[in-house]
Amino acid sequence: MSPSAPETADVVIVGAGPVGLMLAAELCLSGVRPVVLERAAERAAVPKAGGITGQVVRLLDHRGVYERLSGDSAPPAPMPAYVYGAMPLRLQDWADNPLYGFTIQQWHLEAGLEEWALGLGADLRRGQEVVGFTQDDDGVTVELSTGTLRAKYLVGCDGGWSTVRVQAGIEFPGVTTRRMTTRAADVVVPDSVRELLTDDTLPGGLSYHRTDTGVLASIALPGSHRIVAIEWDQPEVPADEPVTFDEIRAAVARVYGRELEMSEPDTDGPRLLRRLGHTNTRLASSYRVGRVFVAGDAAHVHSAIGAPGLNVGLQDAANLGWKLAAEVGGWAPPGLLDTYHEERHFVGGRMMVYTLAQLALLAPGEEVTALRRVFAELLAEPANTRQIATMLAGADVRYPTAGPGDHPLAGRWVPQLRLTRDGRPVRLAELARTGRPLLVDLGGDAAGIAAAWTDRVDLVTATAEDAPAEAFLVRPDGYVAWAGDRGEGLAEALHRWFGAPAATLAA
Repeated sequence: MSPSAPETADVVIVGAGPVGLMLAAELCLSGVRPVVLERAAERAAVPKAGGITGQVVRLLDHRGVYERLSGDSAPPAPMPAYVYGAMPLRLQDWADNPLYGFTIQQWHLEAGLEEWALGLGADLRRGQEVVGFTQDDDGVTVELSTGTLRAKYLVGCDGGWSTVRVQAGIEFPGVTTRRMTTRAADVVVPDSVRELLTDDTLPGGLSYHRTDTGVLASIALPGSHRIVAIEWDQPEVPADEPVTFDEIRAAVARVYGRELEMSEPDTDGPRLLRRLGHTNTRLASSYRVGRVFVAGDAAHVHSAIGAPGLNVGLQDAANLGWKLAAEVGGWAPPGLLDTYHEERHFVGGRMMVYTLAQLALLAPGEEVTALRRVFAELLAEPANTRQIATMLAGADVRYPTAGPGDHPLAGRWVPQLRLTRDGRPVRLAELARTGRPLLVDLGGDAAGIAAAWTDRVDLVTATAEDAPAEAFLVRPDGYVAWAGDRGEGLAEALHRWFGAPAATLAA
C-alpha cells in the first residue's frame, strides 16, 4: 500500500446512536468488522427515548442482550396494557398478546449496545465527522474531517438531519405539523400530584390526559416524572430562545387547567428540558443509492407517540446487517440487498400512517372528541384492540418479498413455539444467539436438504407441540424465509435468500 492510499474497510457506519451500534453488532455476528464513525467525542448524556416497545424486544432477546438492557433475568413478557392516541388498550387477557416493551433511558441503551458491539469487535471512532463522500462501482470514498476512508459500503445512521442521506441525494418527503408545540421536562412532584398523574391501568407509570387545550402525558422515572405538555396553535417561540422551567410549569397549567406543584430534580445526571415547535413525519424516497444506505431516523422520522422509533430503527439494522455481510462474504444471491429497501421502506411508510393517525386523535376540538368516542366503542371489541396492538408491535408485518404462494408464515416474524431438543425444553431465542440463519426441523426431511448450506445456516432438529409446519427457515432478523412440510420448496428458498451451496461457490 502506498503512503497516500486511504485506509480501507468493508462497511463504514456513520452515527453511533442505537441504530448504528445495533448494525455494527449485527455485522460482527456475521463476520464483518465495521468501522463506526461518530462526530461527537463522547456519548451524549441527553434524555431522548425512554423505552422500547414492539417486536424489537423479541429481537433483542434473540441476540441475548435483552437481559442486560432490561435488567430482567426472565424472558420478555407482553405488556398488560398500552395506549393508542392516548386511548387505553387492555391486553391482559390475551394468551398471544404481541405487544412487548420495557423502560430504558436512551443513554443506558446506547451504553449497553456499545458494550455489546465493541465486545464483538466493532471499531468505534469518536470525534470523526463525515464531510462528504463519492461512490463508484467498487466502493465508497469517505472524506472525514481527519482524513479519508475507502469502504465497500456506507450506511448513514446519523439521524433526521443525516449528512449521508443529503449527500446521497435521497429526497425526504413528508409533512411538518406546525400547529403543535411540545414541551417536556423531568420534574419532581409531591405524592398528591403523583397520584393525579398516575394511571394504574397502564404499565410503567405511564399516563395520558387529553383536555380542551391539549394533552398532558407523563411516565414515572426513578425519583422523578417525565412530563410532556402538548398544545395546539400557541404563539410561536423563537427556536433559539432557551427553555425555562417556568415555561414548562406554565404549559402544564394551561393544558391541565390548573397549576401543578413541581420542581427541578436536584440529582446529578442528564435531565430533560425541551421545546419542539413542530413535528416532522418524513420517509426517505429510497433506503439505498448504489453502495450507500440509510437506516433509523436517517430513513424515517415521526412523532414519538406510541414509541415507534426504536422498534422500527433497530429492526432496520437487523434487516440490513446480514444482507451486507452476505455481499461482503461473497455468498449473497442476486438482488438480496435490494430487499432491504423493499421490506423496510414498506414498514416505515406504515409507521408514518399510524403515528399521523394518533396525532389526529390527540388534537383538541369537538370533532376529534366525537371521533375518539367512536374509537372507544371500536376498541371495546377485543378483535379491534388486538388489531391495533398487533400493528403497534409490528407483529402484523408480512414482508412484500414473500411470494403469494408461500406458506402463511413466510415473511412474518417467527412464531413462538415450545421446542424440545435432546429431551430438554428450549426457547428459539436461545438458538438464535449467533445471528445466523436457522433451519428448525420438527420431524421432516428439511435437515438433509439444507446440509449443503451448513457453512451459513444452523440446523436445529427438535419437536414442538401444535407446530404450524414441519420445518421453517428463519432469517437472522427473526423473519421466516420459508416454512412447509416434507421440505417442499426449501432448496429454492435457501438459494433465494442464502445463495448457492458451498460446493457451488467453491467451484
